[in-house]
Amino acid sequence: MGVTDKIWGALTSMIKLEDKVKSQAEAMKFQQTKIENLTERVIRLETQLEMLMRAAETKRLQN
Repeated sequence: MGVTDKIWGALTSMIKLEDKVKSQAEAMKFQQTKIENLTERVIRLETQLEMLMRAAETKRLQN
């Protein structure tokens, strides 16, 4: 294998690696968006649960 072949192989490997890194970066952004959406949903659910618990406690105390 000549020097040119080695250089070409190295460049090809770098290009493939760059493509993989870009693909992983896009996947990570998508996952981060999903995590943020789920976090928002959990916060809303926690808030509703707290409100229902307080309403039940208030109702219990009034009876």
